[in-house]
Amino acid sequence: MKISIIIPAHNEEERISRTLRTYHQFFNALKQNATILDFNLIVVLNGCTDNTSQVVKEIQNQLDTIHLIDCPQPGKGLAIKIGFEQALTYATDWIGFVDADMATSPEEFYKLISDHDGYDGVIASRYMPGAQVYPPRPWIKRWGSKLFYESLIHLLFGLNYYDFQCGAKVFKYQVIQTITPFLTIKQWAFDVELLYLCKKNGFKIKEFPTVWYDQAGSKLRLGAGFYMLGALIKLRLYYSPLRFMFKE
Repeated sequence: MKISIIIPAHNEEERISRTLRTYHQFFNALKQNATILDFNLIVVLNGCTDNTSQVVKEIQNQLDTIHLIDCPQPGKGLAIKIGFEQALTYATDWIGFVDADMATSPEEFYKLISDHDGYDGVIASRYMPGAQVYPPRPWIKRWGSKLFYESLIHLLFGLNYYDFQCGAKVFKYQVIQTITPFLTIKQWAFDVELLYLCKKNGFKIKEFPTVWYDQAGSKLRLGAGFYMLGALIKLRLYYSPLRFMFKE
């Protein structure tokens, strides 16, 4: 199989080098052992104001599997869509994305593909039975999300997953080819729209328990929940008879 992995990066000069080198080393070993045919790592800079670009360029000069796209506009959803569009130009079988902080190790990311069981896509989960999160999160944080956020997504979109926002997901080429033109969310609720489009198009998505290492320097800020709530409601209106309210 051939694999394309998108890594959105917003001001990641301190962490991106370790992530790229570790992922390259792991997947290159699989390639040398003929476990996979080929792979590439697509770094999409989104609204960086630090030295992330130069750090990636230096690694790019050493590793031919690294591809760099500079998107001046911030937004993780936008960065991933741009990465999807680039990956679709390659002869690849699987297209996925992973966070730049390496909260998901390359070993755990590869499990998503090797355990796909005929599904069209596999998403990592920090909360389903069998998953492990280090250090453990406060129970109140988890149950708050479960009772409010996940219940709202089920109500609005009919989606049932333990974890919508885990930053490690992978899909077959056909899935990304089908849904990418219709992705609209540039930031909040990107994952929900992606999974909803998979559902609308009849793709089978599997959720898989992962091992997750929370990293210092999270980009998520206090008040993000309010933005997420607004994004979910706007997204539901967009996929409704009231869609005419939105400019194409």
